[in-house]
Amino acid sequence: MPTLISKTPSRAGSGWLDEDFNHLFEGFFRPMRALEESGTTRDLIPAIDVSEDDNQYIVRAELPGVHKDDIGVTLENGVLTISADTKSESEEKKGERVIRQERRYGKYLRTLRLGTQIDEKNVNAAYKDGVLQLVVPKTEAVKPKRITVDIG
Repeated sequence: MPTLISKTPSRAGSGWLDEDFNHLFEGFFRPMRALEESGTTRDLIPAIDVSEDDNQYIVRAELPGVHKDDIGVTLENGVLTISADTKSESEEKKGERVIRQERRYGKYLRTLRLGTQIDEKNVNAAYKDGVLQLVVPKTEAVKPKRITVDIG
């Protein structure tokens, strides 16, 4: 019977291949992942929930640790863009050292196409407890219309 699980002996220093392999799967298990562009810039991609009803879309984006003044939202030609910045806390106290740092800092960026039949002038935004909520109304053209059929 073949072995289903094999244990690979650990290597000192953990080579670059292991680092890349771990980084590959990191995005599957975290609600927010980093996207590398040109090897130098890291944009954080916030987790979002999108729902809709007959009149509107509701978009919720996780932006932990972001101050509301550092959030930017644009809506142009049906494309919603959410951006924000977080800055690293670099205050060091004498005799204190960082043992582990897992929180991420940098620029959040998320783009979502909602379509062109939305009312860009009446979008409402609220930010509470690290969650940005956007309510994007639909125009009359995309609201479903109920037609009564008289069978007589």
